[in-house]
Amino acid sequence: MYPGSCFGRKGDNVTEEKSKYIIVGASAAGMAAAHTIRLHDRQGSVTVLSEEPDTPYFRPLIPFVVSGKKRAEDMVLSGCGPYTGRDIFVRTEARVESVNTAEKTVSVQGSGVLAYEKILFATGSRPYIPPEIKGTDTKGVFALRTLAHARNMAKRVKTSDHAVMLGGGLLNLKAAFALLERGLKVTLVVYSPEVLSQLMEPEDAFLIRKAMDTAGLKIKTGCAATHIISEHTGVTGVALDHGGEMSCRMVCIGKGVRPNVEFLNGTNVWIDGGIVTDRYTACSAPDAFAAGDVAVTFKPGSGDRIMTALWTNAVEMGRCAGRNMAGVKTAYSGTLGILNATQVAEEPFVSMGVVHTKDRDFEVYRHATDTTYRKVVFNPQGTRLMGAVFIGDITNAGLYRYVIRGKMPVMHIKRYIMDHTLHYGHVMTGKM
Repeated sequence: MYPGSCFGRKGDNVTEEKSKYIIVGASAAGMAAAHTIRLHDRQGSVTVLSEEPDTPYFRPLIPFVVSGKKRAEDMVLSGCGPYTGRDIFVRTEARVESVNTAEKTVSVQGSGVLAYEKILFATGSRPYIPPEIKGTDTKGVFALRTLAHARNMAKRVKTSDHAVMLGGGLLNLKAAFALLERGLKVTLVVYSPEVLSQLMEPEDAFLIRKAMDTAGLKIKTGCAATHIISEHTGVTGVALDHGGEMSCRMVCIGKGVRPNVEFLNGTNVWIDGGIVTDRYTACSAPDAFAAGDVAVTFKPGSGDRIMTALWTNAVEMGRCAGRNMAGVKTAYSGTLGILNATQVAEEPFVSMGVVHTKDRDFEVYRHATDTTYRKVVFNPQGTRLMGAVFIGDITNAGLYRYVIRGKMPVMHIKRYIMDHTLHYGHVMTGKM
């Protein structure tokens, strides 16, 4: 439980008919905003509405529920990091059906209407299920996104011997290794020439691929599924576009995500893929804000519009939105596009900023050993750091992010960046 906070479920009459602040969505952005509001406004009522049955939790940890390494109670957003605020009412099983931005009300499925003074849309995203794949509604087909999904996958493991993963994104890879830990045979099917194609180029991924091979993950590249084969017990196989089939008892689809914006149909909230925000996280409706996966924000430097589905970005944006809602005007510093720090098959890696450089005009430096790989990307003039990939040795990766995001001139520290010896003193003082 959050210190001094309370929880309710569908039908509870704990909340008021009006809340000063309503937050729709209880994941990274929504909870970071709620607790930031409480730092700046000790009195105003804060109500968080979540359509999930579980109290807020660390979504990146859900593969550990599949592997059995963690329980749901180990994952709650309880008194840690940015989630330490008091007196926040979290309503679970509270699905918002519609919003009236003129009257400042939200309609909650089965629970009537709530009024607000200020509202944050932090509804996140849902898995994209390609319509061209037939049979995805079959028992034993999953798209890992929620704690409920993870529980159901863990149950299916007991009657499965082989799982097929469709898509080579990060969450699908984590799910694959969770299933390997449970003793299943796992095959990854990706249309791209290599895994993690959004985070690095194929030639960057050789150490990751080596670690996957060592762990026993089978990978099929350059092909895609056309339909799920099934019988009365659920999934029995997957048909591929080249005419082949694979037998399996479980399928997990990781083909990207789509923002949850349907509840805003008919409102004056500007939607362009997601909810378009200004530099203060405000959207086009009065006293309304957006943050996290559902928000269309911008890249620092270029100002190009961008959407990301990263926990760290969602937390930063949620904090910024919380300050603005509480009356502390704060500009959001922008989203650094790709920025992932994690590990796959015990191989740590970081990918940030510009990482795709083929046929593009960048200055690129690479260095590889048997156990490490690094790639740093500079602008064409070689005066600014634009992106980086580190595999194996991710020491001081946060400093590189700081340099990229701050658009710092790097000529005085360039050799340290290339040698991977950059440290805090170089960045702060600029000394050679």
